[in-house]
Amino acid sequence: MNVVDAALRTILRCALAPALVAGLALPLGAQPSGGPYGPVPQTYAVPAGAAHVYYVAPDGKSQAGGTALADPATLESAFERVVTGDVIVLRGGTYRTGGLRLNQGITMQPHGDERPVLKGTRVATEWQAVSGNVWRTSWKTLFPARPLGWWRREREGARTPLHRFNNDMVFVDGEPLRSAGWEGELDAKSFYVDYDAGQVYIATDPKDRLVEITAFDNAFVRVSREAHGKPSDRKGPTIRGITFTQYAYRAIDIEGKKPATLVSEEPTDDPVGPQEPGTFGREVVGTTLENVTISHTSRVAGYFRGDKLTIRNSLFSDTSTEGVYVIASADVLLERNVFRRNNVEKLTGYYPAAVKIFNQSHRVTCRDNLVIDNPDSNGIWYDVGNVDGVFVNNWVENAIDGFFFEISKGAICAGNVFVGCQKGVRVLNSRDVRVYQNTFVDTVASFERNERSNVGDHFGWHPRTGPGVEEREGHAFVGNLLVASESFRKPLLRFEQPKALCQQLTRPQAKTVDGNVYVRYGSAKVPLVVWSPAEGESCQAELASLEELRQLQPGFEASGRVFGDYVGALFKSPELRRLELARALPGLASAASELPADVLRLLGWPAGKPRSPGAYPSPVSSR
Repeated sequence: MNVVDAALRTILRCALAPALVAGLALPLGAQPSGGPYGPVPQTYAVPAGAAHVYYVAPDGKSQAGGTALADPATLESAFERVVTGDVIVLRGGTYRTGGLRLNQGITMQPHGDERPVLKGTRVATEWQAVSGNVWRTSWKTLFPARPLGWWRREREGARTPLHRFNNDMVFVDGEPLRSAGWEGELDAKSFYVDYDAGQVYIATDPKDRLVEITAFDNAFVRVSREAHGKPSDRKGPTIRGITFTQYAYRAIDIEGKKPATLVSEEPTDDPVGPQEPGTFGREVVGTTLENVTISHTSRVAGYFRGDKLTIRNSLFSDTSTEGVYVIASADVLLERNVFRRNNVEKLTGYYPAAVKIFNQSHRVTCRDNLVIDNPDSNGIWYDVGNVDGVFVNNWVENAIDGFFFEISKGAICAGNVFVGCQKGVRVLNSRDVRVYQNTFVDTVASFERNERSNVGDHFGWHPRTGPGVEEREGHAFVGNLLVASESFRKPLLRFEQPKALCQQLTRPQAKTVDGNVYVRYGSAKVPLVVWSPAEGESCQAELASLEELRQLQPGFEASGRVFGDYVGALFKSPELRRLELARALPGLASAASELPADVLRLLGWPAGKPRSPGAYPSPVSSR
């Protein structure tokens, strides 16, 4: 087989992901770059011009001055002292701490090349054996929780037990255990919490084992109001080279206008309903994360609110409902990060995403990120009221929806690779999404609209922040390469709307569909394109060829090409993630058209050069 099948994808994902996280560039070509992704080892010097420098250590003293390396303070006492422009330098080691508060624009970083790790757990040492190879310990810091009010138990209760929503976590020798509903469900890989008695049960003998149980539900909250006797300076922190792990709920919380919420409260209603840009996102500006790792948080890695957020070369792994959650923020940049293994608890009905960009965020750019190993989660989801999103040069593999743009206005999606996703691109109830020069392998591209409006919506005000029902059009799908292996038996492109809308919405969702190339290995009789609106009772047509699409929608795919029953090497080496074309495909000279100037600028491609479709351009052949 000449494209990567599911089994091989799994093998390569396990083998290659650690190398990518470690910052080893693989030969992927120009778009995406091939790394380094995730944290890159650094030796940190103290920033010049720091107002004050505080040194802290796991064994520091709270009464210590902390102004000299030999006299370290505690992290907790440093948080109380710092003011704008100060630097906290962390010695290497494990800091078991949390619940810290900060409202100043400071820098946190390691000392030199040391590796500080903030943990939200404590070590459990007092265990009592009970019957049936089960042990229990009394535990004071428990985190019972329940799903938010919009979760539909009548739909999901049989698939997701309620105890999955509790935020307690247990680790044995660093390995996370899964929650169980009672003692009788326990095995060596699970734990049970009796909240009434305040006891934790495991079925692994704790003797000579490191057993850690959650003790904090956050590492720190950057509050937007007074803290430690100081008013907020409205400047976000800069965090470099630090690991946060094993926190119940979330590791980092950057507040907006509303104080940080309890786990039982909706964290994203800030603002509520449509608001003018500039009336939010100004409370904490300029938060920066570089070479940071956040892992094993029982809900989200972090809530990030505030304009000019930058997150680069960081790793977010083993989270639950979301990894990174960006809320009501403008001019945000996420680049060269790794987002992997979200929704490890397999919650259903909770709309998980490795990255969620939410509630009227403007100009959020996701560039050259690696989004992998999220089979029970969406990849990067722009959801509710977002404007002018930019999604370029990312590699997204093994997700539900790779790039999901919902109830929002305006986006460019270009130069990305989507492998083994249910839908690589999914556009829902949005307008003006332009999709150029992406590579799809065993992955569908889908544009959808439905009746959802601001009348009687399950989520209240959400639809009011996006385009109305009759405005959900204006998309472009140009210059993409869509490849199906012999075992992939789905249409490659879908434009869908329900039958109930077909009398109301008669224009297509797209204004341009052209220059795309469709390659299918094998001779499976599968529709190439699903199209709506179309004549007929179902208002939907399954099209076997581009000629049928041209007849249905004149002017579309005038330069498109289909290579059916394809034989031979299409890519240089899918096994090594080399998805450049192995050779020029014949007859594509007329399909190559000039891209819009703003797309060329985002991709870094020169103007005036014909190129093949997909994320990795190559010369075209007229033969």
